[in-house]
Amino acid sequence: MDKLIITLAPTGNVPTRALNPSTPVTPDQIVADLQKCREMGISVGHLHVRDEEEKPTCDRAIFKELIDKIDASDLDIITQVSTGARGGGNTAEWRSQMLDLNVEMASLSTGSSNFPTAVNANPPELIEHLVSKMNENNVKPEIEAFDVAMIDNAKFLIKKGILKTPVHFNLVMNVPGSIKGTPKNLMHMIESLPPNSTCSVMGVGNAQVQMLTMAIAMGAHVRTGLEDVLVMPDGSQATNEKLVQQVVNIAKAVGREMATPAEAREMLGLPAK
Repeated sequence: MDKLIITLAPTGNVPTRALNPSTPVTPDQIVADLQKCREMGISVGHLHVRDEEEKPTCDRAIFKELIDKIDASDLDIITQVSTGARGGGNTAEWRSQMLDLNVEMASLSTGSSNFPTAVNANPPELIEHLVSKMNENNVKPEIEAFDVAMIDNAKFLIKKGILKTPVHFNLVMNVPGSIKGTPKNLMHMIESLPPNSTCSVMGVGNAQVQMLTMAIAMGAHVRTGLEDVLVMPDGSQATNEKLVQQVVNIAKAVGREMATPAEAREMLGLPAK
């Protein structure tokens, strides 16, 4: 099997310091967690930012501060920014404003779905705007597939020539309101992917260990971090380091080595850095 690409999602939109004191919310805190977890084997950082009130935002200036700090730290990691619907606004311009920064990848949901208390709204014109901005700035999309329909819509965008191939997917399992994190559902999602695509798998909450173990055993890649899980299986508070170590332990048990950022770039079709 290929080496394992581990993505860390250290912050997300939902976790707060009140919910989990280990949640990194400032650029300095996020960089510190990325540095520690890079030494453990991650190669991709899935990045969200917060405003002064610790609320999710797509503010370009805050993203720029974070990216500049990553660059200044000489941290070799694939930078992947979030363009998600919960970043403080839902216009195409707001959600795409950071795509001209020095980043390599960005998230792209290819359909709408439900979150526990809100709609994850991604109308067709917004999706095409985001893809266009990514293409203009040589930023590779990571398709965030919350259900099988989003994989099918990605295939439609490939057919239209809007999405460039090969495509990379992140299969989002067990978000309340979207596809449940079960082995059968994960198998169906993977079998639905277009030819020559790559994928990572994430599992929200108590589905993470099972989903990531299956993904690693099947040769897929994985994502972990406090965006996805706040509590460890033993009931203790999660940290990004604990979650990455859990993935490393599973990978070692299965016999997969961790990919370096350079190896991950080659597997994902990104330019060498």
